[in-house]
Amino acid sequence: MNKPFIDPIKFSDPVVTAKGERRASVYFKKLQTLWFNSGSLCNIECANCYIKSSPTADHFVYFTPADMAPYLDEIDAMGTGPVEIAFTGGEPYLNPDMIEMSEMALSRGHSLLILTNAMKPMMRPRVQKGLLDLHARYGDKMTLRVSLDHFSEAGHDRERGEGSFAIALLGMNWLTRHGFHLHIAGRSMFSESDDIARAGYADLIKSQGWNIDALNPGQTILFPEMDETVDVPEITTACWGILDISPDAMMCASSRMVVKRKGEDMPAVLACTLLWDDVQFETGKTLGESLGPVKLNHPHCAKFCVLGGASCSA
Repeated sequence: MNKPFIDPIKFSDPVVTAKGERRASVYFKKLQTLWFNSGSLCNIECANCYIKSSPTADHFVYFTPADMAPYLDEIDAMGTGPVEIAFTGGEPYLNPDMIEMSEMALSRGHSLLILTNAMKPMMRPRVQKGLLDLHARYGDKMTLRVSLDHFSEAGHDRERGEGSFAIALLGMNWLTRHGFHLHIAGRSMFSESDDIARAGYADLIKSQGWNIDALNPGQTILFPEMDETVDVPEITTACWGILDISPDAMMCASSRMVVKRKGEDMPAVLACTLLWDDVQFETGKTLGESLGPVKLNHPHCAKFCVLGGASCSA
């Protein structure tokens, strides 16, 4: 069987679609989430990692407190009040400055979201000590979203490697014992339906005693798969009305991601957490430079955000 593919004419022009229709854009409205990529290194290598993280990946170097501070200053200058500061990777807890950068965000009044696999990097004594200290001072202002690709050991380990499910559960149980605010990030591709997936996660959550609601899509997030070989329609300006979707609901209307690429002196601001390797979605070096409209000129824009209705933010 031939592998599905996207017509190469699609997503080739940022202004018009392959059919000559006006491509949809999303205009920035208000900053709600600022993402920082902590670095592309990860303790494991997943089969379908969207950002190609691994134990040797170094396309994004470790973010540092000095890199982060100017962006927090910019948020203060924008005068919009506290926002959500979020960290992704790689595995954030491999970054030696993760606890310090977490405190930088929390001490300014922002809420904090950290995406983690809850495995050995998070369970190192130094990291545990730092997490307990932050939790004691900031409580539920901090949320850890743990990647559990499937509610079964076999399903999860197919993606992340043998034994990874058991190690992740140890980390989640430690976090639960100490009262941390937890969410789950799963993958919709591994289940027959949303209902089956949520029922499976509900059974797992109950068996482990976690304080997570499997039926709440904000606490148990099932992300659509982002396979760039699967054909998807291009999003036109007319699609907003046809689909009854507001462009203001898209991630790029309210969030940006900051990364530091290997060999570059300054971090860069990207329009999206997903489109890290497409130069057309690099929007500037500062937040102020990055707030222009984003043209939905990528398959992920259609599959993940518009048609999938997904968001990486809490």
